[in-house]
Amino acid sequence: MRPHSLVVAAAFLLAIPALAQEPSKPWAPVSGAALAEDYARRGEHEKVVFLYEKLSAEEQTSPAVFPVYLASLQALKRYKEAEKLARKAVKLHPEDATTGVALGAVYAAAGDAPAAEKQWQKVLSQLTPAQVLAVATEFGRRELPEWAERTYLRGRSLAKNDTEYAPQLIQLYTQSQNQPQVLAETLRLVAQDEKQLPFVRNMLQNALHEEKDFDALEKLLLAATQEHPEQAAYSELLLWLQVQRHDFTGALVQARALDRRARTEGSRVMELAAIAQQNKDYESAIDGYAYVAKEYRSGPYGNVARQRLLQAREAQVRDTYPVDEAKVRALVGDYEQLLAELGRTPDTAPVLRNLANLYAFQLNDRAKAMSLLQEVIDMPRASDEVVDEAKVTQGDLYLLKGEPWEATLLYSQVEKSHKDSPLGYEAKLRNARLSYYAGDFKLAQSHLDILKEATTREIANDAMQLSLLIQDNTVEDTLDLGLKAYAAVEQLVFQNKLKEAIAGLDMLLEKFPGHSLSDDTYYLKAQLQRRTGDFAGAIATLERITNNPKYDVLSDDALFLLARIQEEDVKDKAKAQELYNQVITKYPGSIYVAEARKRFRKLRGDGV
Repeated sequence: MRPHSLVVAAAFLLAIPALAQEPSKPWAPVSGAALAEDYARRGEHEKVVFLYEKLSAEEQTSPAVFPVYLASLQALKRYKEAEKLARKAVKLHPEDATTGVALGAVYAAAGDAPAAEKQWQKVLSQLTPAQVLAVATEFGRRELPEWAERTYLRGRSLAKNDTEYAPQLIQLYTQSQNQPQVLAETLRLVAQDEKQLPFVRNMLQNALHEEKDFDALEKLLLAATQEHPEQAAYSELLLWLQVQRHDFTGALVQARALDRRARTEGSRVMELAAIAQQNKDYESAIDGYAYVAKEYRSGPYGNVARQRLLQAREAQVRDTYPVDEAKVRALVGDYEQLLAELGRTPDTAPVLRNLANLYAFQLNDRAKAMSLLQEVIDMPRASDEVVDEAKVTQGDLYLLKGEPWEATLLYSQVEKSHKDSPLGYEAKLRNARLSYYAGDFKLAQSHLDILKEATTREIANDAMQLSLLIQDNTVEDTLDLGLKAYAAVEQLVFQNKLKEAIAGLDMLLEKFPGHSLSDDTYYLKAQLQRRTGDFAGAIATLERITNNPKYDVLSDDALFLLARIQEEDVKDKAKAQELYNQVITKYPGSIYVAEARKRFRKLRGDGV
């Protein structure tokens, strides 16, 4: 006997007493199984077979032994013995249909595909509802997804329910990238059970990646909502899809329908309008708020909608370059009219604050702005949140006036009274920027390190960006001269001194040629040129980034801004479409891809 056989024999003999102590029971653990599994993991299949071939049929077909023994026989290509073992398992354990799957796998491994097919068909023909999940899982484990699918569909026919096993099928189709079936199963499931909406949305988000897949789903949902208007689930899913695609115009239609159906007095439209405004689709936001203000004027959201309508218009005016002072003054008039109608109360205190912002940052009337803010702060029963928001804006006004100590005093008050809240984080970010403007980058960084962990994503992102700007530009420039000059320019931007800021950027580029801040400097200059209406200058400046490979960090930002200028300001739709397509193809991982795709489709005439 060979030495290794002696070792195996000894191991096996040691296992015999344990087996003899008690009569074996079906499915009982078998001594020596752990040793055999260890041999199997190491590929020593001869030793596995030697350990198991002397066991009883019951023990050979137990859960602890059968899969390991069968796999080792197949690895050794001893297919006849493997078939014999699998047949024994099928006979001894008819309640376990996975043994029949294993028998078919033996035929397949031996190259007898027809026999395998016949055996698996037999398993399905004898399938009971209790066996469906185990058999489908076994087919999946053996990488036979088409048979797993057949198992679930057979189980569905047994249950006589056309959504039975839908979650499992959706996952299966997602893994195999069978998009038409993913769509068919998800729509069927959600139509029957609206509670499945969160699951369906999650699965669709995982499954759909290509534009054609989103198009196919949208087409199906539009048809379904028209054919079955009573099914709210289709409208819910279509609303979700259109928000995903940033098609807020289309989403608004669904939000209105859902509001009418559920009689929620405009709440769904208000939610959608807020999302549209966050994504700078001001037209859709304005349409949504105007709809609620008109249709539900006396409802719980009527007055709020009127206020938010003016806020959305204000944001639109601020983001349309150059800013039209006549539109600003018209907006001021509308704010004053709203206050006259609703009164100057704690409920309208946010309107006073917004009005102060217009006077401070657009009309340069700081005295009027300070007076309105103080009115909010002194207002009896005004909420702490609104009062402290007014204090933050007052701090901004002091910064505009060049009084940083007064500004930081107010920011610190709000920080302290709103610790670990979004408003407190906002005040801390203002303090960080104050330190940054003053060139005290260590103090700024200490604030930013805390803010990077903020619960508010927007503040955390702003903190991260400023922190990276400081880190990236204080390594080579040990005196921080370039960054101090850049920070001083950013303070001028905050003070709305745009011409002085552009001049400061030009001086920075001349004084620090090749500085690591060059791409940021060009990008900021282009933004300011756009704000002052110098679109040709902005385009030329941005092209200095897009045409220079060393400015790769901001290339996608610059390209996207170029496209927006061509679309919104120059009105060259063909050029804008070309540039949006470049964003999509050259920078597939960019944060701008979703918006670029939406705008590209709209310019192409897809009706999005």
